[in-house]
Amino acid sequence: QVQLVESGGGLVQAGDSLRLSCAASGLTFNNYNMGWFRQAPGKDREFVGVISRGGGVTQYADSVKGRFTISRENAKNTVYLQMNNLKPEDTAVYYCAGKYWGGSRLSQLAYEYNYWGQGTQVTVSS
Repeated sequence: QVQLVESGGGLVQAGDSLRLSCAASGLTFNNYNMGWFRQAPGKDREFVGVISRGGGVTQYADSVKGRFTISRENAKNTVYLQMNNLKPEDTAVYYCAGKYWGGSRLSQLAYEYNYWGQGTQVTVSS
């Protein structure tokens, strides 16, 4: 049974930093590209960033580029999202997701991901 469990969310002030973690189990972690998505109230789920299975390639949404960094530790089956200079518009539930590599490109499309975590709330006050 595959499980992705996010942690590290919370309530912070604008300009603060947070690091989210996503621990995976039940899958061969280094066969999966790992993405982060977020969903604010009343809005669609949106792409935040993705990291390749080996960790060497990342992509980010324009809205977070330069502020957020994705990394992974395959030995720990964990992917991270370091969020710096947080803004109120970053407030959302953050989800990690896994997409089987299968030789394919990195994906920014939620429907292409195979597994999802339950999400962790990030709230940024102004």
